[in-house]
Amino acid sequence: MNSVVLFSGGKDSTLALYKALENGDNVQYLLSMESKNSSSYMFHVPNISLTDLIAEAINIPHIKGKTNGIKEDELEDLKRELTFLKKKGVECIYTGALYSNYQKSRIEKIGEELSMDVISPFWHVDEEEYMKMIVDLGFDVIICGVSAYGLDESFLGRHIDYDLIEKIKTISQDVPINLAFEGGEAETFVLDGPIFQKRIKILKADIDWHFDNGTYIITDAILVDKN
Repeated sequence: MNSVVLFSGGKDSTLALYKALENGDNVQYLLSMESKNSSSYMFHVPNISLTDLIAEAINIPHIKGKTNGIKEDELEDLKRELTFLKKKGVECIYTGALYSNYQKSRIEKIGEELSMDVISPFWHVDEEEYMKMIVDLGFDVIICGVSAYGLDESFLGRHIDYDLIEKIKTISQDVPINLAFEGGEAETFVLDGPIFQKRIKILKADIDWHFDNGTYIITDAILVDKN
């Protein structure tokens, strides 16, 4: 099936891409929506400008759509891009949705309007098993944004591994945190993985911290050969 993956550069959209390829789909494009609104209801914002670097590392054509990030209006911006891709032969949309009915239902509505299938391969996956699967598959994922009680500045830039998963589990015993961050507790960025032909090396990054939330902003990065 000719497919497009809604792609943010984070763990969930990257795992959706992994699954699409594993399913044997012809992933023709990655589609990233660049929002001017840092509080977009629909779209991932931190380091979204670097998705072209991941696309190059994976060697799949990449399209960037623009949106002002206005609630509900941003769906029309997404529909515009998907309409264009449908004309180019794309039949199916993959999403990284895990638990967000807000995002999933709206994308499915657009899919229905355009007669395009919508697949969310990890919908309602077990959170802990999912996070451990990411590590076991060999994806190198860093945290690039936090906005939940219990997640402080020290989490920014950290790689997701078994120790981090256990730490988040411990925190979740005292505060309501989705272990896979589907509640918006944290944002991620993928540097490497089994579908990458090259890996991303961060040369420079800044931390923007505001009392109880912050962002790890990658300001310079390059692709390097994998050892």
